[in-house]
Amino acid sequence: MSQTNSRFAPLPDPPYYAVIFTAERTEGDLGYGTMADHMMALAERQPGYIGVESTRDEEGLGITVSYWKDEDSILAWKAEAEHLAAQTMGKTRWYRHYTLRVAKVERAYSGPEGRL
Repeated sequence: MSQTNSRFAPLPDPPYYAVIFTAERTEGDLGYGTMADHMMALAERQPGYIGVESTRDEEGLGITVSYWKDEDSILAWKAEAEHLAAQTMGKTRWYRHYTLRVAKVERAYSGPEGRL
């Protein structure tokens, strides 16, 4: 799948998997920025990692979608020791609430020129 905007993850043709993490942050940074940068760099080195897209609004709601080759890659990332530590800190320090969804991407389109 061709993409021209560098803010979008460079994705292959489907199928692949998306992990959608939506979270409402607590007040203050409390080390979040440093850890988020470290987790991005660590994820990029994981087998099966494809890319990530992330955004956060001014009120602290963020959505991060990471893309993975298969479910085994997602499970390995979930169990990675440094990621486990970051998850614990997220639950106790950085997030008021979050949801995580895993989806298999079977079709993908880009535009505005329409379906490619």
